[in-house]
Amino acid sequence: MPDPGTYDRLISLLDTSSVPYELIDHEPEGSTDAVCALRGHHASEAAKCIVLRVKVDRRTTRNVLAVVPGDRRVDLDAIRALFAARYVGFSDAETAERLARTIPGTVLPFSFDPELEVVADPDVVAQPRLYFNAARLDRSLCISGADYERLAEPRVEPIASALSD
Repeated sequence: MPDPGTYDRLISLLDTSSVPYELIDHEPEGSTDAVCALRGHHASEAAKCIVLRVKVDRRTTRNVLAVVPGDRRVDLDAIRALFAARYVGFSDAETAERLARTIPGTVLPFSFDPELEVVADPDVVAQPRLYFNAARLDRSLCISGADYERLAEPRVEPIASALSD
């Protein structure tokens, strides 16, 4: 179930860390392409966040928040290789909402759950301006990729591939 405090927790993290950020109000939207148009930037500047289920072996399952540029997709084979996993797939909606503490379309590139490990593509943290929905469909946030990396402390690995692949 989404946590109504996820937005407040994000803003508190940014404020206590003295990270400059911009809030952008817009029509409710969770689709990457549509929200990028509303915010007025290219999809490559957006953080697309996908919760994955990674089966390392029969007994070990990890939950991974993959963060890739909005104009790319998560490369499941790269995630599989990264974790030497037997299986990688998209998490079911209920698990994703529980771990991300928000609904699909508003998943943050941050984890507030110790069971959810963040892996970000290098092109995400390299963005001078990184946009993402702020745990709400009607509000987005913009920070630098460098500030995002410093605060979220993701594992930075090449995990994105072109949408046409």
